Amino acid sequence: MEKERLFGKTLDELKAVAAQVGLPKFAAKQMADWLYKKDIRSIDEMTNLSVKGREALKEYYEFGLTEPTKVQASIDGTKKYLFPTDHAKFIETAMIPDDDRKTVCVSSQVGCKMGCLFCMTGKQGFQGHLTAGEIVNQIRSIEENGEVSNIVYMGMGERSITSIMY
Repeated sequence: MEKERLFGKTLDELKAVAAQVGLPKFAAKQMADWLYKKDIRSIDEMTNLSVKGREALKEYYEFGLTEPTKVQASIDGTKKYLFPTDHAKFIETAMIPDDDRKTVCVSSQVGCKMGCLFCMTGKQGFQGHLTAGEIVNQIRSIEENGEVSNIVYMGMGERSITSIMY
């Protein structure tokens, strides 16, 4: 049985998860804090949930972060991260350092409808929208995640990630 990801779920979805595994309703907020505010990578690290509750979560769910499959670094410090998507395709995320800032360019879609001749993403054509979890994962799963000062969205028709924030 393939487990569902917790990362990317909204607070309402986490309330349903808590109910499913027998955790109290307030555990949804605790899970959201661990998923989106703290730098953890496993359900076991959610230490304000009971051991029994964490075991119940792990029976049906995984934490759900997706690590990049490839990282390319430029001599100026810019990095390009390659991430797999739920569409069985790949997206790129760029981290651009500039003095005291670190800007991350995140993908919001797989491919692009524009078809610009100079752009590899445009050449692959539009393949679909990323989920909010896939978008936020790009920031959370890079080495510089705690140092990001600016976020830029790549792709046409960007989708809001505020639905997973509370």
